[in-house]
Amino acid sequence: MVEMSTGMKNLVRTLDSVDFLKMDRRTFMKAVGLMGASAFLGTYKADIVKALELAETKLVWLHGSECTGCSESLLNAGNPDILQALQKLNVNLVFHETICAQQGIWNDGKLVNTPELNSELLLEETYKEGNYFLVVEGSIPNGPNGSGRYLVIGNKTFKETLGEAAKNAIAVIAVGACACWGGITSADSDVAKDTDYRGVAFAKTDKNKGMLQELGIDKPVINIPGCPAHPDWILLTLGAVILGKIKLDDIPKVVDEFGRPKVFYPPDHTVHENCPRRGYYDRGEFDVEVGGEKCLWKLGCKAPYSHADCGIRRWNGSVSMCTQAGGPCIACVEPGWPDIARPLYVEREDVGIAGTNIDTIAKGAVVGAAVVAGVHAVRRMKGE
Repeated sequence: MVEMSTGMKNLVRTLDSVDFLKMDRRTFMKAVGLMGASAFLGTYKADIVKALELAETKLVWLHGSECTGCSESLLNAGNPDILQALQKLNVNLVFHETICAQQGIWNDGKLVNTPELNSELLLEETYKEGNYFLVVEGSIPNGPNGSGRYLVIGNKTFKETLGEAAKNAIAVIAVGACACWGGITSADSDVAKDTDYRGVAFAKTDKNKGMLQELGIDKPVINIPGCPAHPDWILLTLGAVILGKIKLDDIPKVVDEFGRPKVFYPPDHTVHENCPRRGYYDRGEFDVEVGGEKCLWKLGCKAPYSHADCGIRRWNGSVSMCTQAGGPCIACVEPGWPDIARPLYVEREDVGIAGTNIDTIAKGAVVGAAVVAGVHAVRRMKGE
């Protein structure tokens, strides 16, 4: 387990003196944004138990067209792991294809046995009862010709399954780039128009072509993009919703224009600003081959226009992140990905930062590096 820094320990002690149940939404969101899933669930364990002692939250997790990478990311969370988080949040994970034990059992073409053994019957009963949160991982094909038959499970299109599940859900959480706006499956290709892969509430950047809009279903949607999404982003968003710290009416206030929680995907900050290689950028020093230690812009890094807290939160137990490990940021949290970032590992001279050529900025950065570093130091001191 990663040792908590002195600053983080002081933060936890300070927040520990605050009554969890009386926290307003803003304080709560700031706490989960700074502390991470492990520190938050550990600090407020007793309060969470108190808040949930009479309530059990049902969760239905469906898989569309995807690689299951976001579930793998969540399952790889070490502290807390998925089991600990579900237990602490008093969550009943009713259905998740990857980790549930139910299986469809047939006899003479008819479903038999009970919901405890048969996942199809289990889902049917859950849909009827309602009062559950729906998590969707993976995109939803609308093609060919609006039929949705590019993904059929148990003789039912996933488009139809999503419609059945969404109708009685309290709210929908789209996990991963595919569920948010189509992701890799929706990338431009010769067959893209035929397959017509979409996200739950967006088709690439178009909020009028999400699958729920196509189905005529109006439900609150929170997008947790990434390829994959960070375990903290998933667990803390679910925790905030389950604990009632994000009420349905609050959702528009805590998400950006693309439905992403602003606490994890800050509109006014980018991955670039807290990148471990930021100092090389300020000095105008760039790697041109893989394996170096300098700024990765020349190798296609998209961190300057990727809005996520990767540089602060880090991955793999808060140990590392893409750029720290030598991989350029590919903007996997941004709407329209991957097309907006292609080619992934080629410098985007036509984009730069705020429309400015990156080479011009780099030359200026050599002269102004001290000023830039000072500004960022002030920001960190102010907690911005």
